[in-house]
Amino acid sequence: MVNRRRNGSRANGRAGRGGVQAQQQQQCKRSPIKALREPAIFSKQSGSASDTPHDKVTLAQARRGTPAHRPVRVYADGIFDLFHSGHARALMQAKNLFPNTHLIVGVCSDALTHKYKGYTVMTEDERYEALIHCRYVDEVVRDAPWTLTPEFLKKHRIDFVAHDDIPYTSAGSEDVYKHIKEAGMFVATQRTEGISTSDLITRIVRDYDVYVRRNLQRGYTARELNVGFINEKKYRLQEQVDRMKETVRTVEEKSKHLVHRVEEKSHDLIYKWEEKSREFIRNFLELFGPDKAWHMIQERSGRVLQALSPYQSPSTSPSSSPTRGRSTSPVSQWPLLRFRSPPPKGASVSSSEGDEGEN
Repeated sequence: MVNRRRNGSRANGRAGRGGVQAQQQQQCKRSPIKALREPAIFSKQSGSASDTPHDKVTLAQARRGTPAHRPVRVYADGIFDLFHSGHARALMQAKNLFPNTHLIVGVCSDALTHKYKGYTVMTEDERYEALIHCRYVDEVVRDAPWTLTPEFLKKHRIDFVAHDDIPYTSAGSEDVYKHIKEAGMFVATQRTEGISTSDLITRIVRDYDVYVRRNLQRGYTARELNVGFINEKKYRLQEQVDRMKETVRTVEEKSKHLVHRVEEKSHDLIYKWEEKSREFIRNFLELFGPDKAWHMIQERSGRVLQALSPYQSPSTSPSSSPTRGRSTSPVSQWPLLRFRSPPPKGASVSSSEGDEGEN
């Protein structure tokens, strides 16, 4: 019995997994991925042109998924001036609220925006064009109303309205989406911190001089930038001063690089000179130091010179033979003189002795 129960539970598990896979495949068929090759369409003034009956869809049904022929129609409105990443992220959240979503974006006109919020940088046509080229948008409503009415929601078959949950105070109302929230048609999205149209305009106003000089450099005239004659000359002069500073900075960088290279070369030369000097001193000590090779060479050369020197003889007596192997003094080089005692009186002296005496 236990095995049967186990086998039965396994079979039920397989059947459950198969049912989930089939449901996933059916959802994929219901919401096929389309390639984005064309911009979104503009909605007609008469509203939605679909002939499909528009039945009310609850939030739970929309989250579970709807058939392919009945997408959940989500509406998001705004000014979208200077269209930036914060706008795109909000539309991405609205598009991904439900498995099968048709995103409708309403853009207010210039007249309505200038009346309730202020002047815009981009015109209404530029803002319309920016929205139809956003990848998350399926349809754009031009000249959208400031406050949503039941007639407008019915005309465009809107199921839910997507916006951030912060109360939007405008047109004498504390929250223009209050009645939408009470009707259960509001779905909240998250704002992107650090980026907004007001922040972008604040950056431009704060660095006004920088952007004026930038556009003057790019060829815009002072008249196009609404800049007076004196301010134009001031900006031109500042541009020249900045160029000179940049040139000086470049020269300084190059000179620093050159000095650094010279220092490296000088360090290398000093190091090589020290090595060569140590080698020279070492070789000198090996050659001329005490009990080294130079003393041995000097001693040997002295012996050789002493052995090869000729015998020294007196200049007055060439026949005399000097003593070999002994050093001769100046006295020894004098002629040898023989001194004899005088003969006794009356004695005869031989001729040879006489001759010798004369000599």
